[in-house]
Amino acid sequence: MQHIHKVFNEGTIDEKIALEEANLELKSGDFVTVIGSNGAGKSTLMNIISGVLFPDYGVVTIDGKAVTNLPEYKRSQLIGRVFQDPMAGTAPAMTIEENLALAYSRNKKRTLGRGVTRKRKDIFREFLATLHLGLEDRLNAKVGLLSGGERQALSLLMATFTNPKILLLDEHTAALDPARAELITNLTKEIVEDTQLTTLMVTHNMQQALDLGNRLIMMDKGQIILDVGEEEKKNLTIETLLEEFQRIRGEQMASDKAILG
Repeated sequence: MQHIHKVFNEGTIDEKIALEEANLELKSGDFVTVIGSNGAGKSTLMNIISGVLFPDYGVVTIDGKAVTNLPEYKRSQLIGRVFQDPMAGTAPAMTIEENLALAYSRNKKRTLGRGVTRKRKDIFREFLATLHLGLEDRLNAKVGLLSGGERQALSLLMATFTNPKILLLDEHTAALDPARAELITNLTKEIVEDTQLTTLMVTHNMQQALDLGNRLIMMDKGQIILDVGEEEKKNLTIETLLEEFQRIRGEQMASDKAILG
């Protein structure tokens, strides 16, 4: 992202600068966690990258391809995304294998052939087995009958098994109870490390941001105010992050806007 600027309700009393001259470059294989209080611009950042929103000006490039003006459905061949709501990443009325077939075809040419073939079922079972949830034996189960954790695990798999150029994780554990959140966090770490996917993960949970990934960025009021590399990140704590925020902004981060631990 180069010089990305986005304003909502420009020229009105509700004007809000969502992103202000934001610059961000991810190297291949980077796993970057993003933290910041509510309204910092994290969701806008993700939506600009995915094509849900277009910047007022600036350039978005993915794997050397300028995509600034490409709509979301065209960028979907390059991007995998998991949302906060477990209901958002799957089709509840369809079976597990039908959902996987849709995701499997995301970066392939569409045909009138069957979406679920015997060969594909074998592929789906192999990938589902890596989740250790027994879903490989439930290919014909309706996704709407799965638990929130199972659906989020399935969404994560669907977003990653076609090897997208970038994986966007948008607070994908925030709506889960602690046990299921830990499950999805561990699956995320395992999948991203095994596949070396370039990943951008937004989270309110500072400890999660410290535990995952090789790089951390902090946002505030539409700006990226801190970018921490791998070596420095190893020595960070929640306390030092809060101290950095106060040093940069001259004020404390509101504790009710981020989960500190």
